[in-house]
Order: sequence, then structure tokens, then C-alpha cells
Amino acid sequence: MDTITVKVTDFEGAQHAIEAPVGWRLMEVIRDSGLSIKAECGGACACATCHVYVAPDWLPRIIPPAPDEMLMLDDAMEVHENSRLSCQIILSPALEGLEVTLAPNP
Repeated sequence: MDTITVKVTDFEGAQHAIEAPVGWRLMEVIRDSGLSIKAECGGACACATCHVYVAPDWLPRIIPPAPDEMLMLDDAMEVHENSRLSCQIILSPALEGLEVTLAPNP
């Protein structure tokens, strides 16, 4: 299976380089790496507990959010222009080096 590396900044500001299988959801990779992400709905786009901030340089390379993701982000805390639900980001070779920061969760 092909893998890429994604860079995730945690709540304390530490950056983690994580090997990620292509085709997986970013949320799965973050969760399975042991970082603190709730991901309560398991990737069904039914909550906003996998909220991340995508580094601005990466936003144009990611598929824009669908309307259901935008609705879920309305319920998230501290939403910014670069906010995304990590369960809606499917990893591909084009996302090698993707950088995100975990958003605060209640």
C-alpha cells in the first residue's frame, strides 16, 4: 500500500510527522496515531469533533467542502476560513506533506 507523510500539530504546538496510507481519511490517520482527536461519529460527517485547521498553502490542493461538511462546521468551535473536518479529507499522493493543526474541542 502506498503511503504519504502528513504533519499534524497537536494542542501543545508539537508537530508530528505521521505515515498515512493513501485512500484513508485524515481523521483515521490522526486517531490511529494516538493524537487527541475525538472523531465521535467515526467519519460519517455527523459531528464536528475531528475539526482541523489546514495550513493555508494546502487549502487549494484539497477538494472543497461539501454542503453537509459546511453544516457540521457551523456547530464547531473557533471556525476559521481554513477549518475542515478531517473525516472529509481523503489522502492521496497529491497530499504528500499536508500540514494541519488540531482545532479545540469541547
